[in-house]
Amino acid sequence: MTEQDQVTEQDQRTKTADQDSTSTSTPQGPPTATTPDGHPSREPWDYPRHWIADVLASDGGVVHLRPIVPDDADRVVAFHGRLSERTRYMRYFGPTPTLPPREVARMTTVDYQKRVAIVAVLGGEIIAIGLYEGLGFDGKPESAEVAFVVADDHQGRGLGPILLEHLAGIAAENGFTRFEAEVLSENPNMVAVFRDAGYQLSRSFDGSTVHVEFLIDPTEALLSVRNARERASEARSVANLLRPTSVAVIGASTDPKKVGNALLANIIAGGFTGPVYPVNGPAHEVDGDELGDEGDDGAQPDHDAHHHGHGHGHGPGPQRRTTPAERRSHPRPPSVRGIRAYRTVRDIPDPVDLAVVAVPAEIVGAVLDDCLVKGVRTLVVVSSGFGESGEAGLESEHRLLEQVREHGMRLVGPNALGVANNDPTIALNATLAPRIPAEGRVGFFCQSGALGIAILDTAARRQIGLSTFVSAGNRADVSGNDLLQYWDTDTTTDVVLLYLESFGNPRKFSRIARRVSRSKPIVAVKSGKGAMTAARRARTSAASLDDQIAQMVLAQAGVIQVDTISELFDCATIFAHQPLPRGPRTRIIGNSSVLGSLAADTARGGGLEVTETIDLGAGATEDEFEAAVTEAMADPGVDAVLVVFVPPVAVDADWHARALMAAANSPTADGPKPIVTTFLAVEGIPPGLMKPGPNGMPVRGSIPSYGSPERAAIALTRAWQYARWCERPESEVHRPDGTDPEAARMFVREAMAGVGDGDGVHLGHVESATILGWYGIPVVPFREVTTMHEASAAARELGFPVAVKATSETWRGRLDREGARLDLPDATAVITAFTELGELTGDAVLHVQKMAPKGIGTVISVRDDPSFGSLISFGLSGRTFDLLGDRGYRAIPLSPLDAAELIDEPKSAPLLGGYAGEPPVDRDALTDLLLRISTLVEDIPEVREVVCDPILASPDGAGVLNAQIRLGPVPTRADTGPRRLG
Repeated sequence: MTEQDQVTEQDQRTKTADQDSTSTSTPQGPPTATTPDGHPSREPWDYPRHWIADVLASDGGVVHLRPIVPDDADRVVAFHGRLSERTRYMRYFGPTPTLPPREVARMTTVDYQKRVAIVAVLGGEIIAIGLYEGLGFDGKPESAEVAFVVADDHQGRGLGPILLEHLAGIAAENGFTRFEAEVLSENPNMVAVFRDAGYQLSRSFDGSTVHVEFLIDPTEALLSVRNARERASEARSVANLLRPTSVAVIGASTDPKKVGNALLANIIAGGFTGPVYPVNGPAHEVDGDELGDEGDDGAQPDHDAHHHGHGHGHGPGPQRRTTPAERRSHPRPPSVRGIRAYRTVRDIPDPVDLAVVAVPAEIVGAVLDDCLVKGVRTLVVVSSGFGESGEAGLESEHRLLEQVREHGMRLVGPNALGVANNDPTIALNATLAPRIPAEGRVGFFCQSGALGIAILDTAARRQIGLSTFVSAGNRADVSGNDLLQYWDTDTTTDVVLLYLESFGNPRKFSRIARRVSRSKPIVAVKSGKGAMTAARRARTSAASLDDQIAQMVLAQAGVIQVDTISELFDCATIFAHQPLPRGPRTRIIGNSSVLGSLAADTARGGGLEVTETIDLGAGATEDEFEAAVTEAMADPGVDAVLVVFVPPVAVDADWHARALMAAANSPTADGPKPIVTTFLAVEGIPPGLMKPGPNGMPVRGSIPSYGSPERAAIALTRAWQYARWCERPESEVHRPDGTDPEAARMFVREAMAGVGDGDGVHLGHVESATILGWYGIPVVPFREVTTMHEASAAARELGFPVAVKATSETWRGRLDREGARLDLPDATAVITAFTELGELTGDAVLHVQKMAPKGIGTVISVRDDPSFGSLISFGLSGRTFDLLGDRGYRAIPLSPLDAAELIDEPKSAPLLGGYAGEPPVDRDALTDLLLRISTLVEDIPEVREVVCDPILASPDGAGVLNAQIRLGPVPTRADTGPRRLG
């Protein structure tokens, strides 16, 4: 028996039912009792929990995936009964109106190794099933037959490719390398599912069937397809949020002091172009009159209120619906703010895309069933009392997220300020903010609701127009990564602003940001200096290092990092209204020599080249300003202009503003150049320097003004830094030659056998060198010895001269080099060194190692970072450099350009380039080492730490003298395998 979904990604919205499922035939019989390599099989419920995943379908809806269990028998029968006759035919190669009990038992009882089945679940019902079964019973099979089927009413959502991705990932874990499938010839679109996933297919025809085979190892083509589909589905899910055709406000209240009333009022006042439905009825335990006042970040419940509900409520006690008598004694208003109100979402006669929820935290879960029945796609929960309130609230938040995803929806919040879309065709203000900016080209994402209100007010005062805004509150689901996916292709957004309290999935953030930054500047402020994790805030040195790492890693992805909200908007103003500088050459023109000098010093400190500072004098006329700026715009040796205009005496500012605008738009200008100013110390866009758009807001070509010359210069340096990053050639991540990832995976899998979730394995020097060898990283030959005779024999085998070294961390890397004896020319010297070091260090095991060419000691390491995931660092080796923290950091994976830049990152890097007449080291060899270690960690996420120290870099290459690897469970697989929500 088999299951297959034959929908293709390109045609998923137009396939008919008879095109949306296929079948293969698989061997019959009871489940095997052994694994592919002969070990006992797993118990019926004993499967790896990381196989469970929430995934996004192509329409942006959430689907829950998990392995099948025997308890699914009734669900499988019900699922089969809902399939159309055509779908059953394609599944079984013939009519199968019912499933015999034996077949149901076989489907639901698998060993999770040789036979694996996963189900896609929505609202408690199975909507798709995928299966693979190992082929061959002698020895360890390499091939498995794969199949899947999707319910008719869920075909066209891309679930077939998703099942295929996850089955392939599971099969690879279990040692399989190839999938096979039998497809009916009348279903050619099934083959397209495999082909469009990026697999290289081999096909053979046998009358009515097509036999397909393909390798399941991840390739660049597979990853490219996966990322493209992920981008499309996540962007679609955010579009469902920001571009709804209808909105329901659950918890709408007639009391203007209540949160539900404020939300409804803002949606109405914003001019939302679709229908708005207030929901205020006892069936949802929602009574807006009983809700508490608005808190700092969301809706606060009235703890004296009495509520009744149903479904997945969070309340501590039993829940019930109100009786007809109770409803008559507590009638709900027929309308709220003049709009007809409904008792439940299900009572609304028309479709609802977005539900904004403002009910007490303990009953938020009670609205989910109705939202599922109604087909609501997205929830915005402004209610507080969740993760921000303590451990109990965090547990409630986890339950809420689980239930939301089980219902197929996305969640903004809880504890959110809300969302807004200024597109005139949408005009959505579903926030609690009393004031939001007008339409513009800037997208903004933040978490804190209270801070979001201040941010929106600041943006409005500075006349920074927003395209879209999301305040995610506790960010249980929708995150900045999701918004980046949406803004990447959103034609109404030119600039992205992020106020981040954490990076969520750091690997994914880096990957997405690197792509988005190529076309749109991303400006991010990380809340708090050194505020990467709460546990590390108290450690000043760690906080300082965190800031350095954040700056390096964000710069790698092209993200402009700033320290304050003021800087965030300073950058937004120049990016939204001015072109990028072509180069660093800057001319400063002003009417104050002191302020001009301040601007020049700041500009030089940020990497700009100040070619000239012109002081026009305190009484400079508008004609003099216009002439000076016009000349600068026409000069091909000038890339940017900074105008300081803060006159000490009264002047006609309007005339100076017109003169500056005229000069900026001079027909003699040598191409577009950015202009920034300190016009009367105004922040934002002064009226005279505004180029108004259709809605009266400033558009591109307006000249931004800053409160001080330093801030103007800093904004200009940020623009130059970003322009320089954009000019970098695109350097794709690629796999170095000479790697054997499968051998390394098998070794790691065996080493990790039996390791608990919180445990790790520190590999020895020999095992570490073995893994590195599979990635083309040779460690200078060495032997572990325990006696003087072994030491002498090892030295003869390796060839003189050799070194004898201590193995304990206490004696490695010492400045006095007491832990090693070098350049030993013969066996006698080796025996003497062995005896001395053994007595000195007490190490029972010593190393005898062949001498490497002399060089400069360097170190490459990979470590786990709570904020950014796996980070690779490079620097010079030794305790002095460790003490100074002189390291460069980058996120994994590395591109060749990333690796080359990482070598130059440490302040001591000039020592590698021929300092003081010394010959430069082989940079290509160091770059190759960085790329190979990056590839190793990217391929095998169980490799949690790598330390290669020292690496002797010389003109003739780079020799690794010592390496150690630590293995451990993967913290999250959200960006290391098949698509899934983090």
